[in-house]
Amino acid sequence: MPFKHKNTFFFTVRVTNHRNKLSRELVDEQLYECPMCSLTCTNIQILEEHVDLHLEEHSFSEGGNIRDLELAQRLQTEEDKRQRSEEEKREREEFKKLQRQYGLDNSGGYKQQFLKNMEREVDRGRMQPFEYHKRKADMMECLAFGIDDGKTKTSGVIEALCKYYQNENKDVRRVWLSTGVDHFHSSLGDRGWGCGYRNFQMLLSSLLQNSLYNDCLRDTTLIPSIPKIQSMIEDAWKEGFDPHGASHFNNRLHGSKAWIGACEIYSLLTNLRIKCQIIDFHKPTGPMGTHPRLFEWVLHYYSTDNEGAAKVVCTSKPPIYLQHQGHSRTVVGIEEKKNKTLCLLLFDPGCPSQEMQKLLKQNSDGTSLKLLRRFVGSLKEKQYQIVAVDGVLSSEEKAFSAECQM
Repeated sequence: MPFKHKNTFFFTVRVTNHRNKLSRELVDEQLYECPMCSLTCTNIQILEEHVDLHLEEHSFSEGGNIRDLELAQRLQTEEDKRQRSEEEKREREEFKKLQRQYGLDNSGGYKQQFLKNMEREVDRGRMQPFEYHKRKADMMECLAFGIDDGKTKTSGVIEALCKYYQNENKDVRRVWLSTGVDHFHSSLGDRGWGCGYRNFQMLLSSLLQNSLYNDCLRDTTLIPSIPKIQSMIEDAWKEGFDPHGASHFNNRLHGSKAWIGACEIYSLLTNLRIKCQIIDFHKPTGPMGTHPRLFEWVLHYYSTDNEGAAKVVCTSKPPIYLQHQGHSRTVVGIEEKKNKTLCLLLFDPGCPSQEMQKLLKQNSDGTSLKLLRRFVGSLKEKQYQIVAVDGVLSSEEKAFSAECQM
């Protein structure tokens, strides 16, 4: 036992001495620290190999970043190309839609639509074949002579209004009315696009009753058909009126379902030597997007030279062409209420004859006038244009007007 204890003690002493010696040697040796990760090495060669590994990793990482950047750029380029392609496709589809909407898609004009709609009526059992052939023959005859068939016309509304207002004692203080105007509504041949032409027919129906315009309209004694009106606008373009507008339609309206607006009406009237003006109400002038200045302008138009104490003023003023985006109507008068508010009276080409004829048998309560009345709060489109007739042009004035537009 004593011997064994002695050897164990000796071994322990030797191990302890060895560790102390190793610690002293480590302290005396040169230490090398990695500049990239702060690892300590005792050999310069080991440190160099360690740093090389860092550089290799960094180089690989940079190469990966470059490849990622190139991939991202390529994907972005492909995405931009795809978006451009989709945008071009949308633009083409939108352009075709606008062409269809404004009748510029070469799908035919008044005659083609009239025949197609009658055929549809026959297929649905709403029209007998003999009626189809009769109406077709009537239409072809009217088109050959360039006159309207009169099947959508309602006459005598202005005269009926005069009688009604004479007896109305509720809330109307004064009312001004245009000279006689016939109402025309859209037919099978122009439904959906013919409002501008129908409003011109209304305006013309009034001018034909005014001797002041006899000389201007000596070649237009009857209301022209829509295809004839299209040809008349083309004639105005040939005279030099509205070249920009003409180019929009490729200088051709006849045989199309093209929508027309205030500029085409102005050109047509001016070419007939009828003096007129376009007034643009390009933005609202009242609260909630309303246009009180438009109402005030109409009141001034009718009341000028028509002052007096009479409650009902049947003026010699022609009606006014009123245009906004997508539709047009005809102003035939204006009411002034006892509370000073104004109300326009409008003929709408979208209103069928059956409804307009109710105005010929006006009830004492005036309920049918809802078809015509539009208060300030009812007209809230962003922009309105009106075409107002104001006399006759001389030949020299007409030529000068055309030159100014060239």
